[in-house]
Amino acid sequence: MSATIPDSHRELLAGPTVVTLVTMMPDGQPQATPVWCKLDGDDILVNSQPGRRKDRNIRANNKVTVMALDHQNPYSYIEVRGEVTHINEDDEALIDELARLYTGADSYFGDFAADRERSRRVTYRITPRRVLTQ
Repeated sequence: MSATIPDSHRELLAGPTVVTLVTMMPDGQPQATPVWCKLDGDDILVNSQPGRRKDRNIRANNKVTVMALDHQNPYSYIEVRGEVTHINEDDEALIDELARLYTGADSYFGDFAADRERSRRVTYRITPRRVLTQ
């Protein structure tokens, strides 16, 4: 059963707020990473490279948490506990969309086409199971 992102906190997940993605290490220790994200309905989309630590963690345990803090009011935040319900194995479009949202650049890789060739991207769809707000 999925949870709903309340209207009062949607803008924190719609960007360009850098959020914290928490995954679980193989030894059970949480691992927190700052990431860019985008809302798709109530789902949160996050993009990374395959093989990175968060990618390996997600593939081993699909339970994750995303936390966004309102930098104008640090007592306002949203914590989304959820599950990665889909992994898009080849998604370069989202990283460019996020780069436009977060930096204003047309492309994440800019003029470095060779970097794009070496850097495959994957997108994780996080479906909320519990949402906590302050």
